[in-house]
Amino acid sequence: MSEEPKPRRSPAGSERQRDADRSRQRILDAALVEFGEHGYSGARISAIARRAGVNQQLISYYFNGKEGLYRALIDRWRTLSGDLNRPDAPLDEVVAAFVHIGQVQRHWGRLLIWQALSGDREEGDEQYHRSMVDDLRRRQNAGEIAPDLDPGYLQLALFGAAIAPTLLAQFAEDFTGLPADSPEFLERYREQLKRLVAHLAKSL
Repeated sequence: MSEEPKPRRSPAGSERQRDADRSRQRILDAALVEFGEHGYSGARISAIARRAGVNQQLISYYFNGKEGLYRALIDRWRTLSGDLNRPDAPLDEVVAAFVHIGQVQRHWGRLLIWQALSGDREEGDEQYHRSMVDDLRRRQNAGEIAPDLDPGYLQLALFGAAIAPTLLAQFAEDFTGLPADSPEFLERYREQLKRLVAHLAKSL
């Protein structure tokens, strides 16, 4: 006599939460690619859902639509950049880390470029950017940066240097003779930036 099939067990609360977390991460990963390639205006929720392998309604459920998803992605970037900009790490290593993440996850750089080109500001952007300048000012007070350098302008220059391989890939190859997405370029560029940043502690 064959055994009766066992009733299917409903997922426990913790399992459901893990499934939800995984779905949210897949959606955010897909959104990074879509927004990075097409910007906010050109991005399509349907394309993000297909890329993530989820029902489009799930994006509305988790993020309340396109705008909420974009804001969640910006929050994700702020968390990531905060992890890279550790207060105990030397400035040259911090800059090199941003260059690295811009190369291995190039859609982050593209996302920031699209945001800059659109001129749009997300809630908290100004405060977040000022906190970056405040960190340079703290480093300046600690002797990492020469006193005759302005932290605001320096932050702008370092930010530009970090995304230059993504924004100016063709120029980078013309200037250096190496493709901007090649491992050799990345290694050399990071090393040169670290040397440049090391000179910032010296008075001009």
